[in-house]
Amino acid sequence: MQEARIRSNQPLCADTFRMELICDSSEVQPGQFVQVQVPEFFLRRPISICEKTDDGIVLIYKVVGQGTKKMSEMQDQTINIFGPLGTGFPIEQKDHVVLIGGGVGVPPLYETAKQFLNQGTKVDVVLGFNSKEQAFYIYEFQTLGCSVSVATMDGSLGTKGTVIDAIQEKKISVDFLEACGPLPMLKALQNTYDQGYLSLEARMACGMGACMGCVVKDQEGHALRVCKDGPVFPLGKVVL
Repeated sequence: MQEARIRSNQPLCADTFRMELICDSSEVQPGQFVQVQVPEFFLRRPISICEKTDDGIVLIYKVVGQGTKKMSEMQDQTINIFGPLGTGFPIEQKDHVVLIGGGVGVPPLYETAKQFLNQGTKVDVVLGFNSKEQAFYIYEFQTLGCSVSVATMDGSLGTKGTVIDAIQEKKISVDFLEACGPLPMLKALQNTYDQGYLSLEARMACGMGACMGCVVKDQEGHALRVCKDGPVFPLGKVVL
């Protein structure tokens, strides 16, 4: 647990903000998250870490309630964070990897892409949004050196439809994937592909596995905690 200084907190697109924090980031792994203490609110907000910087981390979050609304108004002040928490994305030795993100599932893939690229892996990124107005970080992934494809449900940007529609349209070979996004997207990926990892989104309270508020079941019926055992799980391990 530490006090982090807000360097910047700016809107990216509709209801989505980018917050850059000055803090200790030495233990951060791609795909992990922090629990953010928002003043005047009892429960912390779990936010995925988008990027590890030289002197801190970047968080990208969507305003979905009063807590994140308050968070979006914070500027040039300290904020208490707990983490990094959870099991992140493995950076395995691969010639090619496909990173797939939907909506606010996009941010943790950015640090993941950086680390794959740093070891010489070719990275395809497929991003899914509801509309062009909600799309973000396309240019940032391209600047890293990723090949980026976009799908929007209304067809206002890129392929009309889902991320799988974009993969098929662009004829992207998917031998190994890592993905984060809404449950219907993750279900479709798990039903379509065999190798890789999925990061689950879940409501959680403690972030440490104690409260059992974010339990899912594996294929044998055993309970797994998204915050502690995940949020990243091997493809096919969790019942979606």
